Amino acid sequence: MKNIAKLETEIDSTNLNHDQLLIEISHLIENGRQKVAREFNSTLVLLNWLIGSRINQAILGDIRAEYGEQIINRLAEQLTSKYGKGYSRPSLFRMVRFAKLFPEKEIVSTLSRQLSWSHLLLFCTIADDLKRDFYTQMCNIEQWSVRTLKNKIDGMLFERTALSKKPDEVIKQQLQNIKETGELSPDLVFRDPCFLNFTGLKDTYSEADLESAILNQITEFIQELGTDFCFVARQKRMSTNNKDRYLDLLFFHRRLHRLIAIELKLDAFEPAHKGQMEWYLRWLDKHERRLGEEKPLGIILCADKDQEDVEYLELDASGIHVAQYLTELPPKAVLEEKLKNAIATAKENYLKQELNYPKALVENLKS
Repeated sequence: MKNIAKLETEIDSTNLNHDQLLIEISHLIENGRQKVAREFNSTLVLLNWLIGSRINQAILGDIRAEYGEQIINRLAEQLTSKYGKGYSRPSLFRMVRFAKLFPEKEIVSTLSRQLSWSHLLLFCTIADDLKRDFYTQMCNIEQWSVRTLKNKIDGMLFERTALSKKPDEVIKQQLQNIKETGELSPDLVFRDPCFLNFTGLKDTYSEADLESAILNQITEFIQELGTDFCFVARQKRMSTNNKDRYLDLLFFHRRLHRLIAIELKLDAFEPAHKGQMEWYLRWLDKHERRLGEEKPLGIILCADKDQEDVEYLELDASGIHVAQYLTELPPKAVLEEKLKNAIATAKENYLKQELNYPKALVENLKS
């Protein structure tokens, strides 16, 4: 009996050793596969850039569009015959465009280690340099999948940020700061309007209904706000000696190192909402702000707003952002027109105020 018990113990020990061995080897295989995938992607991106760059050099200086067409058509036939459909005519044109939009090899080399060829193809569909740079930096920082990146572009994320409403020089400066430090600013984080179409709410609903719908779909809500938002509390109680007040939602933003207070309003924004949010932010600053954190910021999500009302209150100085929320998405053409007008008006007002800008720079921006 003792021999049998001893044998069973040895078998159990062997099984344990085998299980551990299997886990360790599985980790090695998974890590190896990931490394191969990264190396393959990096090589593919650089190869496609080199091909596009070389074709650009071949047709450089010849202003005839048909000349470039002929070269690419002929190359596509020969390369496809030799290497397969990855070198079709559309593929070569995409490589050429990629090389034109990203002419510096050092930058391409960095991007190839961070993003896939599919990501980079989506960037190439964006004509505006600043907008393309914005999506490139944010995609890298927040590690968006290709599908998420496409949704962000289709949802006009750049146009909905506070940053897009600033002069081009300010946008360039903030995007450069992201490249150098990886740090975000509130202008990059806050967006208007916010899409809450995932809530499923229509017609009549209460603030409690909206709050519950957001929390039931918290993943989608955070995806809309940005991946660095972390949920802290619902109906956060803030007390004085005589009264309790309750903040709808409290988040923490990791890159901003700040608490973010969110208040939901079913009606249009009113100046009185500013005073309420200022109180919340001061209470949080006194009682909840921890060592190493920046001052809390606030977002007032409302069903509608008068932009002139918002501008009179100079909310930036209070760390408050006002955004409209939409539970149903309008047609894209309507949204595009609305955002285009909002950006144009905001930039014009910004220049009029000439806040902290030398006169020469303001005149330059106007021109």
